[in-house]
Amino acid sequence: MVDRCWWAGTDKMYNDYHDLEWGVPVHDDRILFEFLTLEGAQAGLSWRTILERRENYRLAFDNYDYKKIAQYDESKVEELRNNAGIIRNKLKIRSTITNAIAFLEVQREFGSFNDYIWCFVKNKPIQNNFKEPKDVPAKTELSETISKDLKKRGFKFVGPTIVYAYMQAVGMVNDHTVDCFRYKELLE
Repeated sequence: MVDRCWWAGTDKMYNDYHDLEWGVPVHDDRILFEFLTLEGAQAGLSWRTILERRENYRLAFDNYDYKKIAQYDESKVEELRNNAGIIRNKLKIRSTITNAIAFLEVQREFGSFNDYIWCFVKNKPIQNNFKEPKDVPAKTELSETISKDLKKRGFKFVGPTIVYAYMQAVGMVNDHTVDCFRYKELLE
């Protein structure tokens, strides 16, 4: 049996996500935007709820083409609100559009969103050494700093807890517990 982080449990969907994606450094702007969208959509819900709808999100949001999403109008918002395959919360849908616009602005300023977001960790994942689930924080001083900066730039659904989950998802931090097989694999 493979040792995994506690949260992956025995659920195949969680195991696959944990084993293949969670904590792996992401540098592709489209994928960075996808995770920003999914983490915001997850607010108040379980991650499983989002994973189950992930493919529907890709279809509904033009495979996270943030240039297209930035152009969405009210008729598109209504179409998305009627899409049972995604979280139909109007604020979350609108935040995806708002975030696409802000994302493009960050790209203009920094050359890429990747260059912007990874500069907060000096372009190298933070390697934590957590032994117990209780040791893993829900937010950190750094996630609060990033959250404030994102909000200042017009992003929505980017509170410090969402930002920390984002950092974990895109590999800005290695929060696999030390007994997890992925911990050593992701050490840089």
